[in-house]
Amino acid sequence: MTTKFIDVTGKTEDEAVAKALAELGLEREEVSVEILERAKKGFLGIGASPAKVRVSYGLADEPAKAPPAAPAAPRKPVQAPPPERPEKAPRAEKREERRRPERRERPQREERAEKAVEAAAPLPVLPPQDLGEICEDEKAAQIVEFLTGLLRHMGSEAQVKVYRNEEGRYKAVLEGEKLGALIGRRGETLDAIQQLTNYSVNRGGEKRVRIHVDAENYRLKREQSLQHLAMKVAAKVVKYKRNVTLEPMNAYERHVIHTVLQNVENVTTYSMGTEPNRRVIVAYDRSGGRQQQ
Repeated sequence: MTTKFIDVTGKTEDEAVAKALAELGLEREEVSVEILERAKKGFLGIGASPAKVRVSYGLADEPAKAPPAAPAAPRKPVQAPPPERPEKAPRAEKREERRRPERRERPQREERAEKAVEAAAPLPVLPPQDLGEICEDEKAAQIVEFLTGLLRHMGSEAQVKVYRNEEGRYKAVLEGEKLGALIGRRGETLDAIQQLTNYSVNRGGEKRVRIHVDAENYRLKREQSLQHLAMKVAAKVVKYKRNVTLEPMNAYERHVIHTVLQNVENVTTYSMGTEPNRRVIVAYDRSGGRQQQ
């Protein structure tokens, strides 16, 4: 049986599967479904993407024509097999051992690289950042005003504190209870809030400022998690010599992966796809490694 597949997109996984079944004219139990990308609703229309599924189905192969039967050979009298000679058994074992191919030794360089990645010590927990003093300039007031109104519409009573570092970047920290809904799955809601805040505060202004929005120290925890993920994936890539494709990430998260693995021997990283589904590929490379954003 030959297996074929088609890739179909839809607003939801069920809709994509239904489209594929209608196109193929098959029933659900006659196919195998693999979800390639889950549907994302986004936040306020930002970051939404359709679901993508791969539907595999089988086609029966045409029966092969049997070759013409060979003419029957004349029967010969059956002769009893000669008695076994136990004394020759050791020689047969020796011949069998000589036929076995010797195990190919891997280059020492690859072994060292594999051991170095697998034995990498756990990354240290990053210390909490020193945010400095609360900023109360005009831009900070605009940030607080916008975020307070946005959070009120979202049904959150979180408080907003704004800090400014030496590079002139503003960091808005959300404080309160039940902030998980403001962070969202893998920080998607928090990213959307940050994007809306940057757009609102910088709209119509002559000088653009960069604003980071954080809650429960999520950004720092996410960076640490990505570092551990990168080292774990690199160990598998070196061990099995197979490329690994990571989940879709934003530009900052991809930068974290590239930075962590830029000096890992026999590992290279590069990005593929378009936003918001751009992914990092961690690949095996005998010659060294280079990274692309």
